[in-house]
Amino acid sequence: MFAFLRLTALAALLNCGFALHAQAASVAPGAFAEQQLRHIATWFPGRMSGSPAEMMAADYLQQQFTALGFQSNTRQLNTGYRWREANGDLRWHKVTATSVIAARAGSAPQEILIVAHLDTWTPLSSREVEKNLGGLRLQGVDDNASGLGVMLELAQQLSRRPLHYGVRFVALSAGETAPGGMQDYVAHMSEKEKKNTLLVVDLNSLITGDHLYFNSGSNTPRAVRKQTSERALRLAQQLGIPAASHQITARDYNGVNAFDKAGFPLLDVTASNWALGGKDGAQQRSRSTHFPDGTTRHQTDRDNLSYLDRWLPGRISLRTRDSVKVLLPLLGELTNPKL
Repeated sequence: MFAFLRLTALAALLNCGFALHAQAASVAPGAFAEQQLRHIATWFPGRMSGSPAEMMAADYLQQQFTALGFQSNTRQLNTGYRWREANGDLRWHKVTATSVIAARAGSAPQEILIVAHLDTWTPLSSREVEKNLGGLRLQGVDDNASGLGVMLELAQQLSRRPLHYGVRFVALSAGETAPGGMQDYVAHMSEKEKKNTLLVVDLNSLITGDHLYFNSGSNTPRAVRKQTSERALRLAQQLGIPAASHQITARDYNGVNAFDKAGFPLLDVTASNWALGGKDGAQQRSRSTHFPDGTTRHQTDRDNLSYLDRWLPGRISLRTRDSVKVLLPLLGELTNPKL
């Protein structure tokens, strides 16, 4: 069924914190993902590329994957960003970002790659600092503790199952800088890794948006879309979960990602609303008093647990649950196809 998919492929326990037990069984789908989301947002705010918080978050994620029995390691990337002074001058800031990679092999050499960026927004100008965009206080609940939490629950569940095709989880840093962690990861893939990568699942910003989307990449073949984005929509419908789909194009928010550009089949999982604004996914939800821009991305005062729990009550539990309830059976089918 899946053969044609191949294309020509805590923090060291915080002294003042606590570690969640990766082996603990979830009470319900999404419960473990929500616990992890809340833990990461609470204890590792300001996860800017190259920051102490980013390094501690990477260490925490690696420990979680190791506790689940995955082969895990970190990878560093020397990158940076342009800082604009109040007078308009630009300065280059160098940073060393840290990503986390965890894998579990299947009986076949091919694997499915599941990625989520772990860093939060780094302010790029004094004006952004004044507007409370990014920085040390940004919890990044939606963007992107949500993706990390769901990733960890998927890893928890898939660690217990026999696999025909393996799984590789990658928590990428420098998701908010250029050149970023995703581009770097693709650039350093060996020909064997490229050949054996059947599908990339990208988890990003799952909470704030009006609708849960299971998008396909611009270069994802129609036959693959049937088994991934379209199958996800059918599963959601069967479970009574509202969901939508969109085929990513270069004009969309963030454009075509590096895996899509490289020709890998892509399933992009996010929450937004492609019917609003520029119809490019940038506006996540309808504008309102509490969400005047129709988004919480990068906003320190809004992308945090207190604000989202108050103005979107129950949303974090709902979206972590719905994401896991769709993705877990989907990945079950894809990692163990009826050959």
